[in-house]
Amino acid sequence: MRKDTILVIGANGQIGSVLTQELRKIYGSSNVIASDIRLPKEKNAPFEQLDILKATDLAKVIDKYKINQIFHLAAILSAKGEKNPKLAWDLNMNSLFNVLEVAKEKAIDKIFFPSSIAVFGSKTPRVSTPQQTILHAETVYGISKVAGESWAEYYHAKFGIDIRSLRYPGIIGHQSLAGGGTTDYAVDIFHKAAQNEDYICFLKKDTRLPMMYMEDAIRATLQLMDAPAEQIKIRSSYNIAGMDFTPAELTLEIQKQLPDFKTVYAPDFRQAIADSWPESIDDTAAQQDWNWAPKYDISSMTKDMLSNLIKRYQQTENIHP
Repeated sequence: MRKDTILVIGANGQIGSVLTQELRKIYGSSNVIASDIRLPKEKNAPFEQLDILKATDLAKVIDKYKINQIFHLAAILSAKGEKNPKLAWDLNMNSLFNVLEVAKEKAIDKIFFPSSIAVFGSKTPRVSTPQQTILHAETVYGISKVAGESWAEYYHAKFGIDIRSLRYPGIIGHQSLAGGGTTDYAVDIFHKAAQNEDYICFLKKDTRLPMMYMEDAIRATLQLMDAPAEQIKIRSSYNIAGMDFTPAELTLEIQKQLPDFKTVYAPDFRQAIADSWPESIDDTAAQQDWNWAPKYDISSMTKDMLSNLIKRYQQTENIHP
């Protein structure tokens, strides 16, 4: 086990919950402190209920556990953010400021800050979106991430903060329900399929978006954080890619396993958000700087998602006949 002591902020979320488990395998349960504003369903390892907007509370947790790495995952995502833009901006930006300031004051060794494909917009090249390009965010979530990338670069340049970031595409995982993002159809659809239900999709069938399987997203995050500092040449955020597909293509892939499955299309306000985002991502910089390569494609992801979710729902039915 490694000796670092890590704080995961937003540990109850879609990515945070899985990342916390993986970090505990590497560093030991007692050395990874989970935190969230909500209490976890089960508390079987160190956990701190933390309002990240309260800087003094954050500082107390860091002092209490002698934290030297922070994974800052707390945020309001794209679709939820559009329903309350001011709240999304306040949470997404002020939480990052609190983390950056405490890192400066207490000499935190490393910080992870997730960005997103939401930093791009309709004026950005949509196919193989390059690392260096126009950032023209069209949601409050994306705007906060664009600003966050700039502040990350600033704190690294001015104060030497070792902050690292990935522009996550849509993340698909079986471990938890979706968290309010525009790419979340690609999580919801598997839950419906696993329960033998049709899926009503809030995007058009030909809406192509970049996606990544959870296992690849966690591996990319850990690989980035483990890389020597001299290999991290981008301090805003790295483009990262796994796969890209449309709802219709994903439906066909699910039908290879469940032939009776059907998707009905009923686009809503999230369609406009998706239309402003890239169709595919060029992550050459991540490949070159720290040897990134995904392991999952749409076929292997679909098989793994359905296998895990069908098993879970069958177990639930056995418990509650």
